[in-house]
This record gives sequence, structure tokens and C-alpha cells, in this order.
Amino acid sequence: MTMFYEGLAVAVVVLALLLLLLSLKVLIRTGWFLGWLRGMFGLVLTGGGVLLALTAYDVFSYQQILAEKAIATLSFEKLGTQRYQATLVDAEGAEQTYELLGDQWQLDARIIKWPGILSAWGVKPGYRLDRISGRYFSLAKERNGERSVYALSQSEFGIDVWAWLQGAGQSLPFVNAVYGSATFVPMDDGALYGVSLTSSGLIARPLNERAQMAVSRWQ
Repeated sequence: MTMFYEGLAVAVVVLALLLLLLSLKVLIRTGWFLGWLRGMFGLVLTGGGVLLALTAYDVFSYQQILAEKAIATLSFEKLGTQRYQATLVDAEGAEQTYELLGDQWQLDARIIKWPGILSAWGVKPGYRLDRISGRYFSLAKERNGERSVYALSQSEFGIDVWAWLQGAGQSLPFVNAVYGSATFVPMDDGALYGVSLTSSGLIARPLNERAQMAVSRWQ
């Protein structure tokens, strides 16, 4: 089950290719009215094949949660009053920097869950990092101050499987699309945090003394 999302994407790609091949077969046949009908049907099949291929591309961007999984580390450098440079390194080793404003940070992920029989068969939830944001401790500043929110990933070509699943809600009892968020955690100069993901959500843990001291001050 470790390759579930890759396998699911491949299955959708195969189905898309079959639809495209069928559409080409229909389109190359000759005739007048029947040919026009075949042509329209072939175009519909072509559109369906392209849509499935794009859906497979979006599904492939999710990674499987096998157990508690370390998905990122975040380190902070103070740039000024309530202004920090956050360096995020994901599970693949890719590094990105963001300027966060405020006193605390939060990391969000999109999670796809498979309740019921699929879960019993060993199919694990999948995730994709979604966004990182800063927050002010002061309620007045949070409402009126400058905000900092960054998207970490996005669905290409307008195909967003997670949003579609979330919109479907209870009509699809075999799959759920939910948000996972680490609780707001304090930023501090030199602080280092690790973020892990379980089937129930995100957990942020201090990895050095500066981060431990920052957490202690806010508790």
C-alpha cells in the first residue's frame, strides 16, 4: 500500500489513454451525419480523457501517510519587530524561505482520508502541504495588521481533486477531504521546529533550546 497514490494516478492515466484512443478511432471514421455524430462523440471522449489525465496529475501530488511522518522542519531568523524569515524544508529536502509577520506561525496541509473498507484494506491517508502563515498574538493587531500567508502548493490547470471531494461532503462516504493544521506556535530568533503528520492532523515540536524556550514563554 506504500505506492497507493502513485498507483491510483497510473490507473487514471491508463483510463484516460483508453478514452483518447477510442476517441481517435471514432474521429477517423468517414460518413456524413453519422460521421458528425461520431465526431462529436469523439470530441466528448477526448475531453474526458484530458480531464482524467489532469485529475491523475493532481492525485500524484499527494503523499501517503504510513504512520506518524516527519513532513517538514522550520527555522526562524528575526528580521525586525514581529518580522521573521522562516526557512521550510519539506520531506523531500526542498527548501523555501518566507517572510512571516506576527508572533506565531501555522502550517496547513490538505489530507485525503479513506474510511470504511478501504481503510480496513490498509489504504492510508494522503497529504499535500497547503500553506504557511503568521499570526499576531494581539487580537487588535491580528484584525488590522499586515498579514502574511503563502501557498505552498496549488493544483495545476484548474483541476483540484481535494476541493471537489470536500465539496461532495457526505455524498462520497468512502473518501473524506479535510484540513490538517499545526496549532499556532511561537516564532523566535534561532528557533527550530519539526512538523509531523498523523492520520489525525499535524503536530509541531521544538527541536532546539531556542524553540523550547519560546514555547515555554507562551504556555
